[in-house]
Amino acid sequence: MTDAINTLVSKMTLEEKTSLCSGQDFWCTPAIKRLNIPSIRMADGPHGLRKQAEAADHLGLNRSIPATCFPTAVTLGSSWDRALLKKIGQALGKECQKEDIQLLLGPGVNIKRTPLCGRNFEYLSEDPYLSSNLAAAYIEGVQLEGVGAVLKHFAVNNQESRRMTLDVNVDERALHEIYLASFETAIKKAKPWGVMSAYNKINGDFASESPWLLTHTLRHEWGFEGVVVSDWGAVNERSAALKAGLDIEMPGNDGRTNNKLITDIKRGDLSETHLDKTAYRVVKLALEADRKKNPQDVDMVAHHQLAYRAALESSVLLKNEQQQLPLKTGQSVALIGALAEQPRIQGGGSSHVNPWQLDRITDLFLNAKSDVGFLYSKGYSLESDDCNETLTREAKAIAQEADVAVIFLGLPESYEVEGADRTHLHLPPNQVQLLQDIANVQNNIVVVLFNGAPIEMPWIDIPNAILECYLGGQALAKAVYDLLLGHANPSGKLAETFPERLEHTPSHLSFVTDSNSIRYAESIHVGYRYYDAKKIAPLFPFGHGLSYTKFQYGDISTNQDHFCAGDTLAISIPIQNIGDRAGKEVIQLYVLPEGQTSAPAGKSLQAFDKVNIAAGDSVTVHLQLNERAFSHYCVEHKTWRIAGGRYQIMIGSASNRIHATTTITVDSTDSLQKKVHRNSTIGEVFAHAERQALMTNWIQTIPKDACVYHIFSEGSEWMVKMSMQLPVRCLANYSADAPTDEALNEIIAKLNAI
Repeated sequence: MTDAINTLVSKMTLEEKTSLCSGQDFWCTPAIKRLNIPSIRMADGPHGLRKQAEAADHLGLNRSIPATCFPTAVTLGSSWDRALLKKIGQALGKECQKEDIQLLLGPGVNIKRTPLCGRNFEYLSEDPYLSSNLAAAYIEGVQLEGVGAVLKHFAVNNQESRRMTLDVNVDERALHEIYLASFETAIKKAKPWGVMSAYNKINGDFASESPWLLTHTLRHEWGFEGVVVSDWGAVNERSAALKAGLDIEMPGNDGRTNNKLITDIKRGDLSETHLDKTAYRVVKLALEADRKKNPQDVDMVAHHQLAYRAALESSVLLKNEQQQLPLKTGQSVALIGALAEQPRIQGGGSSHVNPWQLDRITDLFLNAKSDVGFLYSKGYSLESDDCNETLTREAKAIAQEADVAVIFLGLPESYEVEGADRTHLHLPPNQVQLLQDIANVQNNIVVVLFNGAPIEMPWIDIPNAILECYLGGQALAKAVYDLLLGHANPSGKLAETFPERLEHTPSHLSFVTDSNSIRYAESIHVGYRYYDAKKIAPLFPFGHGLSYTKFQYGDISTNQDHFCAGDTLAISIPIQNIGDRAGKEVIQLYVLPEGQTSAPAGKSLQAFDKVNIAAGDSVTVHLQLNERAFSHYCVEHKTWRIAGGRYQIMIGSASNRIHATTTITVDSTDSLQKKVHRNSTIGEVFAHAERQALMTNWIQTIPKDACVYHIFSEGSEWMVKMSMQLPVRCLANYSADAPTDEALNEIIAKLNAI
């Protein structure tokens, strides 16, 4: 195959090769008919196919063909279910095949640095391990159907404000451990056919023009072999992007940038070798996609059922006091809220899907044959944030007569949309006022939420129960119905932290929307890592989610208590369902280093599984850890290292709800010590036992009248402690009898020989 593709590339004219470097139009690459090279057709989106039937645009302004609208990524992230994501990927792949789509633009795995990001509904999690593993399953599903997935937006695209010009300044450790890690496992494990470069700059370079990002990291370190596609309109300078490793600029621009490539090549400013590499990759993809074309009828009813299952598995029961849920037989229930009649099932922008079927909550509840009686009142308007006295009065009337009021609240589409960030975390004031008014006439209140990102809940004490459904897709209504009535058991867990206040969020003081530069001052302390480090109790922690049943965790067993690089640590734990109904539990494993200053700060998620357990039954859950689970990114040596020492293995049902812990010893891979130089501190030298011994013995050879000798031989405790911060060069200062520069250089050389 390689030789055949190289032969095709060698037969192309310069103009034909450059034509492959950008779209022919908004969605397709050009075909080269004389060489039988087919076009590649792309389409949004992450939670459903958006193939436009009318004029093309990138923001979902024009209507697309009917397709299955699955729950959005924020919702699916809360499922913690790899198998579910894979099935959804397969369903999307089938719909792509039917519509002659070769590349599906998704999933999105950008980290949720802040809940203010207007596009968070398209992303899976604040945690890179969870995000990357769920994305890998989704990609595997899509590509099983012979359609390529395009992982996006690479990389560090964490806000919408100034997204096309923003320069993100992020330190190397956070870049590797948090932001790139969200892509890494998905790329290495699932091998997506494409990666989409982001709009923004990273530490001064546009993502689409960064050789370090697109070639060194993506291709050389991670082994990516697919094509790199630009986000629509992301390319700043085409020749620089081609050199960096960007293959296809989208959308097409009538060949204007292709002509620039030709000019630069003829002028000698750009090597044709770069062009040949891109042509090779694009031709390879075009031929592979064409070979795997398999148009067939799609069982859309089955896909609707899958969308229902996804909404069911992903909804999170945040609160359930007095066992308010599920609703009880014989109760009369007031359904209140415009979102019950017009539910938000997805976000706005380029991912907007035209659902082929849409169930409505009011229709389902009011027409259902049930032992629970329902009445409905609109309560508020979605077109305005102002209170409507007539709607409020009607809602209070039915709430007062009912046994329970179920109030549907959430964010209108204008509050969170692609291209703009949020400015606060509040619900619309008319919804909050309605909730307070209903509370004056009804004590039994359930709140159902439809939103694409966390919200503040200063009203949290009013409802007895809160069900977070996020943006649940076209089959959301039946999932809500079955969860409220207890026909199904909630099993979703939050894939992000809900803060009590916006001011508590990690990036609050460094999130800017009015500058072309931003500094990620919180470094690796993103999401729950920050709340742990600052000891701030969130409103709801990462991993939180209740059930209608209860689970009991046993003790952790491991196959070894001493871990070395290259080992696989096998972990098992028994879980029992001690309730009276079947339920699913997400087992979350966190790793916490004990005291290592160079290891990851705080605990981090390193394994998870979701299991179904019948009432009264027990299962044993098996998890595995490799050396990456104990590694941190070493900036000095530009690689992943293990800091030796003791590590806690913690298993729980949320990041702050740990039920079992054990400890193992892990061997260090830090054989390469930091190089000692004149400005290394005494403390850094003393951190290594052999170096400390050598330095201590050397100090004993210094004349006793020297200041240095007195500090370390006769100095007080505070003086020695202070001296740990002195640079080594200071040993040659302070007195006439101090060591000479020559003697200092000699001991530095000996220290570096260790």
